[in-house]
Amino acid sequence: MTKTTEFPYLHGFSETEQKRLRAQAEFAEFTIFQNINFSNTKKIIEVGCGVGAQTEILLRRFPKLHVTGIDLNTKQLEAAEKFIGSIAGAKGRYDFHQMSGDNLLFDAQTFDGAYLCWILEHVPNPAQVLSEVRRVLRPGSEIIITEVMNSSFFLEPYSPHVWKYWMAFNDYQHSHAGDPFIGAKLGNLLTSVGYHQVKTEVKTWHFDNRQPSLRKQAIHFWTDLLLSAAKQLVAEKYIDQETVDKAKEELDRVANDPNAVFLYSFMQARAQVYF
Repeated sequence: MTKTTEFPYLHGFSETEQKRLRAQAEFAEFTIFQNINFSNTKKIIEVGCGVGAQTEILLRRFPKLHVTGIDLNTKQLEAAEKFIGSIAGAKGRYDFHQMSGDNLLFDAQTFDGAYLCWILEHVPNPAQVLSEVRRVLRPGSEIIITEVMNSSFFLEPYSPHVWKYWMAFNDYQHSHAGDPFIGAKLGNLLTSVGYHQVKTEVKTWHFDNRQPSLRKQAIHFWTDLLLSAAKQLVAEKYIDQETVDKAKEELDRVANDPNAVFLYSFMQARAQVYF
């Protein structure tokens, strides 16, 4: 494994956060993977594999696939090794490496597919990452990217402390060279570094009183996501503890409101590599 500098990850690397990432992957799987098909792909690179939450889904859905995951954080990679190593049928179908996405230590045209999920929002130079991924892909390969569009978040009833917290959440990410709105920019990014047949699709979670159980699940999921950043935001004075506590109270009320509305949209992009 190569030593490299880690970016400041808003959510931290605790065991609680690692568990949350696996729960998040389970919650989002149906929506993210509706139109993903790696059935005819042999070897993909997963950039920002983290704890292996997405890796497990890829291996399970596509039993002929080999996944090479890369990440900067050793704690995440150790968790990924433990998690994927415990799964029946995964042996010999994956490997993990510590490295940066903007400097991939693989030969050109090593892989025939690429998968990135919730990672470009955290990196300072997403165009360089996409350029490096293109370099290691064979002609005809497909890249699939799922990314945030945090301006889309809507919650009813109105929750002022949640909105104050959400703005601090996004301000932190933006000020630490991340981009909480990068999903809307994927088309431009992929085109600018030489990908072809670039397609984008907006995916939306929209739950109201027609789907009360899914709505409650989504709000609980979102509460865990938001509060996973609380310690960091308070420590760096982006928000105070009182706002955190009141935001949590509001989220609890919304989760139990019979007329609540939850909405969040994100972007999925795909493109081809030609030479």
